[in-house]
Amino acid sequence: MPPRAETRGRTERFIGNWLKQRGNRDNVVLASKVAGRSPELSYLRQGLVCLNRRNIVQALEGSLQRLQTDYIDLYQVHWPDRQTNFFGRLGYAPNNALSVPLEETLEILNEQVKAGKIRYIGVSNETPWGLMRYLQLAEHGELPRVVTIQNPYSLLNRTFEIGLAEIAHREQVGLLAYSPLAFGVLTGKYLDGQRPRGARLTLFERFARYNTPEAEAPIQAYVALARERGLDPAQLALAYVNSRPFVAANIIGATTLEQLATDIASIAIDLAPKVLERIEAIHRRQPNPCP
Repeated sequence: MPPRAETRGRTERFIGNWLKQRGNRDNVVLASKVAGRSPELSYLRQGLVCLNRRNIVQALEGSLQRLQTDYIDLYQVHWPDRQTNFFGRLGYAPNNALSVPLEETLEILNEQVKAGKIRYIGVSNETPWGLMRYLQLAEHGELPRVVTIQNPYSLLNRTFEIGLAEIAHREQVGLLAYSPLAFGVLTGKYLDGQRPRGARLTLFERFARYNTPEAEAPIQAYVALARERGLDPAQLALAYVNSRPFVAANIIGATTLEQLATDIASIAIDLAPKVLERIEAIHRRQPNPCP
């Protein structure tokens, strides 16, 4: 990150080499994605990126080759092909711009499931309407059912709770929570204008979604609560996400082994009721400062 033409596919090659060297493919749940329409991805597939047959098949075959496997356990639609609200966009403006119908995308994914190249499908950065439409199409058209949704969820962005959490619960579609540390700001390392050497927000100014004036006070409050309770601020943030009943997996990120160990250890932390009450109080004062 950030994505660039010269580094495209590199993550999958790293993982593919790792799997081949260890011969442990069957012990791993492997997930990847296919990108929807985006002007920023003009370097992919001759600049004609969308969720039609040509793009999905090319993207999937490329991933299988780089990952050195003949199947992917979970294949996800990275973002909607249609123009709608995701990546923190606020205010809804009706837009009927050309996009590949969900029915067509789902039918193409079904072909890949039947071919044994995909086991399950998921969506990402999707809206309540989009998720319910996918589920409706699967129910009435004998098509594969969406089993996961990978959307942002953290102490600074709990918008998933507004419409999608009930769907996730009642329809058994697990949330794969991304940015649970809000690009690392919930560790407290960026407070008061600090920019640690080598940190993501120091290296890449484009990641401004969680670096807003509105977020400063809630971050300070969450970090202070963690330290008061003898917890690492990162572990408080991750433990909260882990505690939500609609979360299937918490997508952690780390650039050092020390950070990785801290993140993994959060799975063993149960937040006390009084800590959860304090978290809710902070949330009520400044709800969702970084949608």
